[in-house]
Amino acid sequence: MTDTRKDEPASKGNGSGNGTGSRTDTDSDTREFLLQQIYVKDFSFEVPNAPAIFASDQNPEPDVSLNISSSHRALGNDHYEVVLELTINARLGDRTMFLLEIQQAGVFAIHGCSDDELRRLLGIHCPTTLFPYAREAISSAVSRGGFPPLVLQPINFESLYLQAQATAAAQA
Repeated sequence: MTDTRKDEPASKGNGSGNGTGSRTDTDSDTREFLLQQIYVKDFSFEVPNAPAIFASDQNPEPDVSLNISSSHRALGNDHYEVVLELTINARLGDRTMFLLEIQQAGVFAIHGCSDDELRRLLGIHCPTTLFPYAREAISSAVSRGGFPPLVLQPINFESLYLQAQATAAAQA
């Protein structure tokens, strides 16, 4: 699949482009995958047991759980909002160290794809694009919250997508 980049000069195409990555009449058969906007839709960081949690004599290695999901919705005119949601709960024994929830979102322009390609882009490529932004926001919040750095490993969104497809097929 060819990616059409937003940062291409406006002089490409038929000369009527405005440099915003929008389609022109001459490229209607072209496949497009454009990140139009990226933003944090919702964010919450809580340290319910502060300041006592910082004085704990327990093992400083927390039990960290991560839940991740993504969703999408059509906005019309070949534009889609994709939301990557991560919830991280770090516990020290029976006490919560911190609870973090983020919805990292993006608007993508996708054109010229089959339905199967579109589903794969929305379920794999879009979340993969959003994840580094969410990871940076998480790392920054955890550090600013007074905790050691939290390094999230890369996530295989293709594997998650295929698992979800297999589960849906088994339930059908």
